[in-house]
Formats: sequence, C-alpha cells, structure tokens
Amino acid sequence: MKLHYKEMGHGQPLLILHGLFGTLDNWQTLAKRLAEKYNIFLVDLRNHGRSPHSDEHNYDVMADDILELIEDLKIPTPAIMGHSMGGKVAMKFALKYPTRLTKLIVVDIAPKAYPPHHDEIIEALKSVDLSSATSRSEIDEQLAKHIPQPDVRLFLMKNLYRKEDNMFGWRMNLDALDKNYDQVAAGITADVPFKKSTLFIKGGRSRYIKPEDIYGSIEHLFTLVAVETIPDAGHWVHAEAPDQMYDLVTNFLDVD
Repeated sequence: MKLHYKEMGHGQPLLILHGLFGTLDNWQTLAKRLAEKYNIFLVDLRNHGRSPHSDEHNYDVMADDILELIEDLKIPTPAIMGHSMGGKVAMKFALKYPTRLTKLIVVDIAPKAYPPHHDEIIEALKSVDLSSATSRSEIDEQLAKHIPQPDVRLFLMKNLYRKEDNMFGWRMNLDALDKNYDQVAAGITADVPFKKSTLFIKGGRSRYIKPEDIYGSIEHLFTLVAVETIPDAGHWVHAEAPDQMYDLVTNFLDVD
C-alpha cells in the first residue's frame, strides 16, 4: 500500500494523519506553518484522498501502511500526529511499533470503541447521483437533503474530483468505508502500553473524549501522557483553533 503524501519543510520529521472522509489537504494550512520548524509529511490514509483503494480497512493494516511509508522514504524516527480516525491509526502505530516514533499527538479521539454515528453521512454520500451531476452546486443540493450543516457538506465535497470522462467521482472508497465501518469505530487495544511522551488534544465543545476516557483507556495505554483542552474548539480542532493547536504542538515537540 503505497500511500500518497506531501512533504514540506525541514527539521524534525512529523507525520500528520487526517480523519474519516478527510484528506491530507484538511491539514494544509496548519502544516504550512509547522513546516517553518519541522519536516512535515501530510499523508492520505488508505481509501482516502489520492491513496490506493482496498477492501481491507482496519487499524492493524493502516498502522502497517504508515510503517511502509516511513521505511520507503527513509524518514528518521518521526513524531506522529493524528486526528479522529487518524488519531486511532497513530495510537495503533505507537503501540505496535513503539521504537519507530519519538512522540505521539492524538487530536480529539480516545482509544475506545464508539457507537455508529456516521450513518447519515454515509447514506447521504451514497444517495448522491454523481452520474447526472453537472456542477458542484447540484451535488451540494443533493447532500443538503440529508446534511443541513453547510460546513459538513463543504468538508465532504473536498473529496470530489473530475474523472477522465469529466464526470464527478469521490476520491474516498465509499463502499469499503461503509463495509468496514465497524472497524473504523473499533477500539484500540494493546498488551503493553506506549511509554514515550504522548499528548492528547481535546476540543472543549467536543464529546469525543470524556473524563472517564482520560482516567481509563488513555492513561492505561499511554503512561507518559498529557491531556490539553482547547475550550472554544469542537471536533475539528485544527481548523477551529489553529493558533492554539500550533502552540500546543510546537511546545510539546520542542521539549526534550
């Protein structure tokens, strides 16, 4: 699985992993700023963005995808940061290959299993008739029947592209994500905890990380962990509070 990536900057290497239905472009703005200090690798996870599609989609194989990328590019031991689903990939990588990274940053996700909560989005995406759509506004109208929030529709529509026949397509592998959704929602487990520096960043208006998660699965799996909350941010912390995110990430990475 040769993942698509974008490299920028120089210095300490930092891999950044996006969330479900996302692409590496979701992190572009903050990454450009971080690239003034670090060697940034923005990654499209499998079945997302410009990375290859596969019928298999679980955290074991996705962690292996990241290892393959690090080895192929001969990246010196990096720090890894992941948001949401990408945060779970980062956690799995750290627990499975603890010697292959220096530090771990997890953005607004816990290691626990989550109940299904993307059903409406998946159904909305599957309901869109891409074969007849002639403009992005038409697709937006179709999505709006199921998804009233303009910002969510805008986020999802970043996956649109024009195929060779000029028809629209989704860059994400929607069928595989739907079929493997239980794997996306699954928890992260390990027999041995990750003992290197770890930072969890929580959006204050998000419900993804609860107090019982911090004192439960997070501290159980990550023994050298700090948890920071950005009060005014929701789940998309990096988009809603980029300045606070930048400060937390750089302060954490710059401490030996």
